[in-house]
Amino acid sequence: MNYYIENATLVNEGRTFVASVFVSDGKIAKIVREGERFDAGSAAVIDATGKYLIPGVIDEHVHFREPGLTYKADMFTESMAAVAGGVTSFMDMPNTVPPTTTQELLQQKFDIAAEKSLANYSFYLGATNDNLSEVVKTDPKRVCGIKVFMGSSTGNMLVDDDLALERLFKESPCLIAAHCEDEELIRHNMESYQEMVNRDIVEAKADLHPMIRTETACYLSSSKAVELAVRTGARLHVLHISTAKELELFDNRIPLAEKKITAETCPHYLRFSTLDYGKKKFGIKCNPAIKAEKNRLGLMNGIREGRIDTIGSDHAPHRRNEKYTGNYFTSKSGFASIQHSLEVMLECVHNGDLTFPKVVQLMCHNPAVIYRIDRRGFIREGYHADLALVDLNDKHLISTKNEYTKCHWTPYKLEWMRSHVTHTFVNGNLVFENGEFHVEDKGKRLEFYK
Repeated sequence: MNYYIENATLVNEGRTFVASVFVSDGKIAKIVREGERFDAGSAAVIDATGKYLIPGVIDEHVHFREPGLTYKADMFTESMAAVAGGVTSFMDMPNTVPPTTTQELLQQKFDIAAEKSLANYSFYLGATNDNLSEVVKTDPKRVCGIKVFMGSSTGNMLVDDDLALERLFKESPCLIAAHCEDEELIRHNMESYQEMVNRDIVEAKADLHPMIRTETACYLSSSKAVELAVRTGARLHVLHISTAKELELFDNRIPLAEKKITAETCPHYLRFSTLDYGKKKFGIKCNPAIKAEKNRLGLMNGIREGRIDTIGSDHAPHRRNEKYTGNYFTSKSGFASIQHSLEVMLECVHNGDLTFPKVVQLMCHNPAVIYRIDRRGFIREGYHADLALVDLNDKHLISTKNEYTKCHWTPYKLEWMRSHVTHTFVNGNLVFENGEFHVEDKGKRLEFYK
């Protein structure tokens, strides 16, 4: 079906202007400027007056838990949550069961997504200390990247052999996405606090997390990754930056298309700080840890300075009973967030911390540029019609009633938001419309250019 999205306020490539968009055969066929005449024929008309049209969000950092952990999430439910939040493309991490560390297992995930995902998709191959032979087989035009855990991970994916890391950075045919925390320091801190808990010196509460997974643990690992990338010439994307200190590692003087070393942070590091552990408790336990308020403020400033390049959700669902165990050492790290990542970032706009074009740059344009995604991430004629229509004036309280992730739980519950997504198009198909899903058409595999 063709669509004519009429009288929207487009937020695209640093500009905000009123226009209409004609969607035909899955593509953006025509951008009709205000006052320009255009015959849309029999296209379905969507009146977007007073609403904002943006490129679909590209979330380069999700954990959809399939295969192996589908009791808490799967490709269908999490892609529902994605499109409800305006996310039209995602890149899923390899710490599933089994871990995605071979080309065969990688292809199995693509096959699952082709049948179940409402959003476009790609998947990382996971690096290990001994799977370089699988890494070098990866097709950079068909796969988003290689994920390396330089800190705690699931299964055997902690890469802590310096020779293996060196060879990975030298020989990877794709961008390397890195989780950076120093494992040795974290283990030492964990043992120390476990002993203090055992001796009743401290309680095993959520606010132990930033004292165990510290700022220093992050900086030691991220600086090592950056040094490796500089020395080897690798393309490196450092994920979920949580400290202000790490920002000094990233150059804001280089045009994005020429950058080889880039950085991501997440909405929760901009929304929460250690001040929130008292209220949210284990609900906001994640890796790396949410840290002191100075880091939240520093990250916001780092975005404005151009040291942070993308915003990824790090959507990592767990059942509520896996989070709220009452004990720090048994509570799972991670939480569902993809449905609300854009909403949370738009709160930064409402609060005057960021502009709407900046949010679109971070969540839509920049992931497309960094990952070299073919014809997505911008509202341009001839590009795939991945679009989200946003109402900036609908204050609402997040509740579990409309939570689409399979775990039906998020730490954003009972948080007030002033914006929400009303319509989401994926490849020109209207997949989400005012709370209703159209599940007939599935997303497509992302393609990349060198």
